[in-house]
Amino acid sequence: MSLFKRLFSSNLPTPQPVFDWINLTDLQQIEEIITDSYERTVVIFKHSTRCSISRFALSRFERDFLFTKEEMLPFYLDLLSFREISNELANRFDVEHQSPQIIVVKNGKAIYAVSHENINATLLGRFV
Repeated sequence: MSLFKRLFSSNLPTPQPVFDWINLTDLQQIEEIITDSYERTVVIFKHSTRCSISRFALSRFERDFLFTKEEMLPFYLDLLSFREISNELANRFDVEHQSPQIIVVKNGKAIYAVSHENINATLLGRFV
């Protein structure tokens, strides 16, 4: 298969995250995120499983994320499978929907949100 097809084909199997994510699959988890954010920082990674840019951002994020779960809880959202959750995150935290995107939540509020090439796990240290 050509490199072009490997990078851009949606027929390829989607790699499953090997990172120790907490999968965000239920709207009720948003309440848990808010509660948890009073104890430690929460980061939500919104990922489009059909997008090569999102795959690249996810891979780079996982490689550079060096925080323990005591410092920062990492949530993973497959936004194509759970679009309703993605929409609720945008409403609840008053952030524009983007993909890929990270949203940092602390003390019940989104304090940082970036997308695409601006996603940088090493910069999250300032929110711990």
